[in-house]
Amino acid sequence: MSTTDQPKAGKRRGRRPAGQDTRAALLAAARAEFSENGYEGATVRAIAARAGVDAAMVNHWFGGKETLFAQSVLQLPFDPQDIVHTLLEGDRDTLGARIIRRFVTVWDSASGQTFPALIRSLANHDKAAAALRDFLIENILDTIMTRIEADHPQLRATLCASQLIGIGMVRYVARFEPLASSDVETMVAAVAPTLQRYLTGDLGSISSN
Repeated sequence: MSTTDQPKAGKRRGRRPAGQDTRAALLAAARAEFSENGYEGATVRAIAARAGVDAAMVNHWFGGKETLFAQSVLQLPFDPQDIVHTLLEGDRDTLGARIIRRFVTVWDSASGQTFPALIRSLANHDKAAAALRDFLIENILDTIMTRIEADHPQLRATLCASQLIGIGMVRYVARFEPLASSDVETMVAAVAPTLQRYLTGDLGSISSN
């Protein structure tokens, strides 16, 4: 048999060639599809159609929806160490403002797709919850609490996470106005005082755990 095991060039005119551009197109399409419909609602056929390729290309490049989800959504395009280093530069009393500013700026620059994809998939995909927890709490907030020597570090980290995830839900998923379209500095002015209390302020009467 000849060496022409691969599909002949030009066989699918108008379709994207089976190269790295196909892989990149599938990743972008998957992020958009998971963002709109979550893990359960997104289908391989819909992702492939959005990318302009045959559905078989999903299996060819990723082996199925699970791996595509992992590589398009769970591998967050941020370096936690870089974020922590940047956030800790400056006055401790303005740390809340820096966190809110960085959070909103980063998610805005990602077109708000990665965060909604994670949130819409939490109920049906354990790895989505683990990815968000690992990124936000274990790799960022826990480290910050250690560096500022906060009391009740786990509670404070979780409270901060609840604030950030809540903002993300309203801004990128539910899209409640005017919060969804407010500029970054408006968000900072409105939310930073609450986050700062979670970071360094009095939490009232709480247990020692």
